[in-house]
Formats: sequence, structure tokens, C-alpha cells
Amino acid sequence: MPESPKPSNKDRHEIDWRKRAEDAERERDALRRERDQLQREQERLRHLIDHLKRQLDDARRAGFRQAAPFAKPLKRDPKRPGRKPGRRYGPKARRQAPTRVDERYDVPLPSHCPGCSGDVVPLGVATQYQEELPVTRVVVRQFDIHVGWCTRCGRRVQGRHPLQASDAIGAAAAQLGAQVIALVVVLNKQLGLSFGKIVTLLQQLYGLTVTRSGLVQAVHRAARQARPTYEALCARVRGSPMVSPDETGWKVAGESQWLWGFATPDTTVYRIQRGRGFDEAAAVLGATFDGVLVRDGWAPYRQFSHAAHQTCLAHLLRRCRLLRTDHPHASFVVDVQSVLHQALALRDRYRAGTVSAQGLAVARGHLINRLSDRLSRPSTVPEVERFGRHLSREFPAIWSFLFDPSIDATNWRAEQALRPAIVTRKVCGGNRSWDGAHSQHILASVIRTTSQRQLNPHAVLASLLHARTPHAVTELH
Repeated sequence: MPESPKPSNKDRHEIDWRKRAEDAERERDALRRERDQLQREQERLRHLIDHLKRQLDDARRAGFRQAAPFAKPLKRDPKRPGRKPGRRYGPKARRQAPTRVDERYDVPLPSHCPGCSGDVVPLGVATQYQEELPVTRVVVRQFDIHVGWCTRCGRRVQGRHPLQASDAIGAAAAQLGAQVIALVVVLNKQLGLSFGKIVTLLQQLYGLTVTRSGLVQAVHRAARQARPTYEALCARVRGSPMVSPDETGWKVAGESQWLWGFATPDTTVYRIQRGRGFDEAAAVLGATFDGVLVRDGWAPYRQFSHAAHQTCLAHLLRRCRLLRTDHPHASFVVDVQSVLHQALALRDRYRAGTVSAQGLAVARGHLINRLSDRLSRPSTVPEVERFGRHLSREFPAIWSFLFDPSIDATNWRAEQALRPAIVTRKVCGGNRSWDGAHSQHILASVIRTTSQRQLNPHAVLASLLHARTPHAVTELH
């Protein structure tokens, strides 16, 4: 057979070129597949990081919002409870002897020693006081109400005794008195007891048989009587020179709502509403509120354009601590934290009288310039950079307490006002209906305000219930 012709140099070059092209194509396809795989892995890791960050934030917020005293884990090696011996003990205190003695009992010596039956020699007389609850029983009152009619207008008229809590007769003739209803309101709205537990308490302590539904109706009646007082408290908050607002989650009929709190030095008003925006805040404060708003960094608060603002420094410092934990090498956070701590220390020195008004103004200017200069050099870490943008938005509201030291530097008043409501939420979870929600914020506002003004909430509620028509209590407005 004839030999096949040998490929020429040109053919060999073409074959080599095609082979290299095929190899390059295969390598390019492999690199493309590897790139796509790396992109998918990068996207998966990005989603995982975002998910873990959200979980971490939720866990941190849950720790900060924990109001139950024993909800946090105990320390492994806790310090011994109680005061330390020696000079560090501090002033010793004991229960003071009562100023009034209602009953006196003489306790003689035994004739013989109870241990050895020996003779006993008297040495003197010691005094002991005991404060005890009286043995109580329910007082049942019968009111013989005279009924008549007016000869001029034909209207039905009946008498009213000052101890009556209602004019209802007939099927509603057997009622609870004002003292009982006031006690139920305090136990439920201030101390957080459920209606079932209150029923048990009244039965065991007083022998009073009631039902949970009966207590619910009595609480609604107390709220109707207290509504004018509540409206007067809302008007007082709107006219206050300084208000601290805050909000927390609440449930009504199983759906998520918001419980708002508005606190001043002597008044607190709650309002359960459907939203968490400007309209809900303005429903209590008024859209043209022109006092000082001591609040956290929630954006709707900045819409109160007529008000002066003070942002909460405690929230900013807490955020600094978290960022220093997550990003220990971020100098931006360290510098901001230092400026905020020095601002609070300057306020304290001015209040103590160690810094004059002129010294306060000079030091305030230095701190403002330091923070402004640091904000002009933001961090490259995304979370820290986001914190820097927040500080830039809040910058004018950071320094109000140094221009007027009577302004609170934090919104602690609102935080403290919400704590009783949070404890109540842990017990009951919220309200079953909007009628219950309205009764909740009305009565809780009256009770919290009476405590701020060192009044007896039980006595105030009883006086509201004894009134024939709802009216505002003069001591609270």
C-alpha cells in the first residue's frame, strides 16, 4: 500500500493550535464553573452571616429587655449575698419601733427555768413590738334607696349615699364596693396579678366570693370613672416642658400592637395603639409639641419639628460597647465613647459646683468640635460606618443637656415607666379586647402617676368610684 503523506509544517502548526485552543476552552470552562461555585458559596456565606447577625441582635435585645429578676443565668461563683463586715458594712439599720400601740400584753416570767427547773431571778422588762394584719371579714351594706319622680319634668329620681359606687338596682343590686374594686385594680394593673389569682385571694383572705368576669366588669367601670382624670393627665403631658417617650410591644386579641409611654417628672401616660409611627406619638403629645423630647434614636421622633430634642446617651454608649466587642480594633468607636463619657462627667461636675457656667461652655465647645472632627473621618467597617451616619443625624440632639443641665441626658424616665407594663405583659401577655386595652392604659396611667406623686393609688381609685359622675381628681391635674 502506498504510504500516507506526512503532514506539512503548516498542518502541524494548525493541529497544535487547535489542540491548545481546545485545552484553553476546557480550562476556561473549568474556571467558569469554579467561579460560579465560588460565587454561590460566597452568596450562601453572606446569607448565613446576615442570619447569624440577626440572631445575635435578637439575643442581645432579649437580654437588655429582660425585666424578670431571675430570668438571667446565675453566675458560677457568685459573691456572698449581704453586706461585707468591717468598715465597708456601712450604717447599720433596723426596723423602727411603731409610734402607735393599739394593744398591750404583759408577758410574765415562768416560775421555773424550762431547762433545769431551777428558780428564776427577775432582771428587768424588755419590749417587743409586732405589727400584724387585723382579722377581717367582708362588710355587707344594705342601702334602702328612696325612688320618686319629678312633678315638673316627670323624670325618675332616686337617692344616692356617699358610700355607693353605682346607682344600679334591680338585677345589678348586689355589687362590689369601691374599696374592693380599687384593690382589684391595684392588684391587677400595678402588681400584675391575674384575675384568677385575685379571685382566690379574695376568697381565702376575706371570704368574698366573686367571679373573674365580675372582676373584669368592675375594672371596666373603674376605667370609665377614671377617664376624665386620664384625659387631664394627657393634657398635662402635652403642656410639660420635658417629656420622655418610649414604646414596647403589646398584644390585643392576640395581634401585635404597641404600648406607648410618655413620662415627665410627675406624670406618666400610657396609650395602647396599633402603630409605632409619628401619628401615634402625636396622638398624645400633639403634632406641635414644643417642649424638650428626651428620646431614643427612633426616626419618627425627629418629625416633631417644633420640639427641642435630646437623644439618649445610654443607647449610644450601649451601641459603642457592642461595636467594641464585635470590632475591637475600630478606633472610631473608642473615640466616640470617650467623648460621650466626658460629656456626662462634665454635666456631673457642673451640677456638683466644681465647674462654672463659663467653664461648662468652653468644655462643651471642645467636645462638640472633637466629635464633629471624628465624624468627618468615618470608619471603613460597614457596621461602624452605619453608626457614624446615625451620629451625624443625631448630632444636634446629643448636646442639649449640656446647654441646659436640667434636661435629662437619657430617656431613663420612659424606660422605668415601661418596666411595670413589661412585667404585666410577661404575666398576661396583653389584653383580650380593645375594651380591655383602653382600661389598661387608663388605669395604669392613674396608678403610675399617683406613685410618682407619692399618693395612695388605692385611695385615689376609691374616690373616683364613689363619684356619681366621672370627673377628674383634683390631686392629679
